[in-house]
Amino acid sequence: MKKRALLSVSNKQGLTDFAKKLHELDYELISTGGTKRAIEEAGVPVKSISEVTEFPEIMDGRVKTLHPSVHGGLLAKRSNEEHMKQLEELNIETIDLVAVNLYPFKETIAKEGVTEADAIENIDIGGPTMLRSAAKSFEDVAVVVDPVDYVEVVEGLKNDALSYEARRKLAAKVFRHTANYDAMIAEYFSGLTEEPFPETYSVTYEKVQSLRYGENPHQDAAFYKKANFDGTSLAEAEQLNGKELSYNNIQDANAALEVVLEFNQPAAVAVKHMNPCGVGVGENLHDAYVKAYEGDPVSIFGGIVALNREVDADTAAKLKEIFLEIIIAPSFSQEALDILTTKKNLRLLKVDMKKADRPAHKLVTVNGGLLVQDADEGSLDDVELEVATEREPSEQELEDLKLGWKVVKHVKSNAIVVAKGDRTLGVGAGQMNRVGAAKIAFEQAGEKAEGSIMASDAFFPMPDTVEAAAEAGVTAIIQPGGSKRDQDSIDACNKHGIAMVFTKMRHFKH
Repeated sequence: MKKRALLSVSNKQGLTDFAKKLHELDYELISTGGTKRAIEEAGVPVKSISEVTEFPEIMDGRVKTLHPSVHGGLLAKRSNEEHMKQLEELNIETIDLVAVNLYPFKETIAKEGVTEADAIENIDIGGPTMLRSAAKSFEDVAVVVDPVDYVEVVEGLKNDALSYEARRKLAAKVFRHTANYDAMIAEYFSGLTEEPFPETYSVTYEKVQSLRYGENPHQDAAFYKKANFDGTSLAEAEQLNGKELSYNNIQDANAALEVVLEFNQPAAVAVKHMNPCGVGVGENLHDAYVKAYEGDPVSIFGGIVALNREVDADTAAKLKEIFLEIIIAPSFSQEALDILTTKKNLRLLKVDMKKADRPAHKLVTVNGGLLVQDADEGSLDDVELEVATEREPSEQELEDLKLGWKVVKHVKSNAIVVAKGDRTLGVGAGQMNRVGAAKIAFEQAGEKAEGSIMASDAFFPMPDTVEAAAEAGVTAIIQPGGSKRDQDSIDACNKHGIAMVFTKMRHFKH
């Protein structure tokens, strides 16, 4: 019996060559619409799907392959005598290969101004159904969803060596592909119906690259990007120099990127182990970077620096003075590249920082589960500061408090940030008690803490952190407030002449 192949693809890459090869292998080709025209134009004989179903394509092509002559030919088990007898009685022939890819739903919804009607028209029904039917019958049917696999499939068919393992691998790829497709549709409709936390949570990511290893060398890892995310993302970064990124590099680089995106004025952020260790803002990028470096010249060594302006020659020369793993910026001047690329292992990442989209959700896995929450987009623009003390902060203190608050949001809890003069001076991160985090930050700031401000990601349960701040020379504090013992901290501030403001917004980061 002559073998038959059904080809219906939106992605025409490699199609005509694949069709020619199948014809040479004595496959009878069946196709639809634009795929059929492309095959015919290549001079390859091909049947219309309507010749197989003996039914016309109807409803603007919405219904063409949803027919027993198609799905019976795919789903019949060749080893089942009853199945094969039914095919013979109904005059249905088997289909031995399916090459299908789907309507471009992802590309459609990514277009500016796309309408709901456009999106709906690009939801493929027949394609996924054929793919799933063929993949379910992978023992008897070769199923191809990715043009990359055409060559391997043809070689296997030539040698009659398309093994069970190879067919099963192709089927697995199909089920991933249709799951990805359905997840994008589900996410799109959940957005339309404003259901951020539905009864099932489906998201899909596409592989960017395999990584050398994960957090540690004994762990395997890969990097994926979210489908159709049009915000600032390392997944879209252009690497201009240096070694391949590692798992830890990506984690740290993302942490640096998130902090630098908080600032509109020229800013520089140094990160180590996912915590900012130095942040500076200035009239220009060089000034901002110097401030960030001086915030903690020890911890920045071997760290990651993110900058929100084009890197110029002066800033590049300063960056080159120490060992850094990664430098992230929206662009690099040619002079800066000439300076920095002399360090062959230094990774330079060009990242578009003007994209407006922000992540809607943060996802964290736990054993056997997934935590989903809104991304922490809270800022001082969303709150009205309340001065809780007798003394109000000065204008300069207020500016420093705002900087400290932007930074402390990105520090692991318990978190304390000490800042002064458009730069951080000390960061206490991830401590089991808040006064412990404060002592680390003050120790790092040293004598420079005199006249500084302190930012805390959460309220003070007792006045010991304020007392430590007063001893270090802090003159103003910003914190959420909301403790049953707020008055104890207020009294301590008043005793030492410290101004304290409440944000009524907490920034825990676990």
